[in-house]
Amino acid sequence: MITVNAMGDNCPIPVIKTKKAMQELTGPETIEVLVDNETAVQNVTKMAQSSGGEVSSEKLGEKEYKIIIKMQGAPESAAEEAEVSCTPDRRDNLVVVVSSDRMGSGNDELGKVLMKSFIFAVTQLDTLPKTMLFYNGGATLTTEGSDSLEDLKSLEAQGVEIMTCGTCLDYYGLKEKLAVGSVTNMYSIVETIAGAGKVIRP
Repeated sequence: MITVNAMGDNCPIPVIKTKKAMQELTGPETIEVLVDNETAVQNVTKMAQSSGGEVSSEKLGEKEYKIIIKMQGAPESAAEEAEVSCTPDRRDNLVVVVSSDRMGSGNDELGKVLMKSFIFAVTQLDTLPKTMLFYNGGATLTTEGSDSLEDLKSLEAQGVEIMTCGTCLDYYGLKEKLAVGSVTNMYSIVETIAGAGKVIRP
């Protein structure tokens, strides 16, 4: 694995450093990029995806983020350029409300597959949501063992607020197993939905 340390670097240095590492590849390789702000996560992610990389990211702590880029080799020169914005951010006043661990009604297994695909699709939006709310059965998606944890951690690293209903976690006995985001209450859930520019419910 190749590590690119861009902690403390101002935009667009993290992108430039990562691009240089990608251009020097001679075969399949994984690049780990360390940055200290959400804008850098967004810009490096966008550039790497446009260069054919498989990207995931995670918030490690306050002002500490890790981006993992899996490349099959150096990018094609024509695909290298990606727009870099040094002003935040890709988020819009969109709130995604998830109230179940499955999407739609009918076959439960199919519903779970669809929900996993839905959350992945959110990571691919040009404009990310400001907040994602999880309650009732949806609360299980933010806890240990969830198939969607990697995607949710990537969204959190890019500044999306992930909030899960505390009463719901208590009900399912999962309060100690929350693996991404923070615990919220019904007042905050109502306030967030009421203040949203747009709400999506899968």
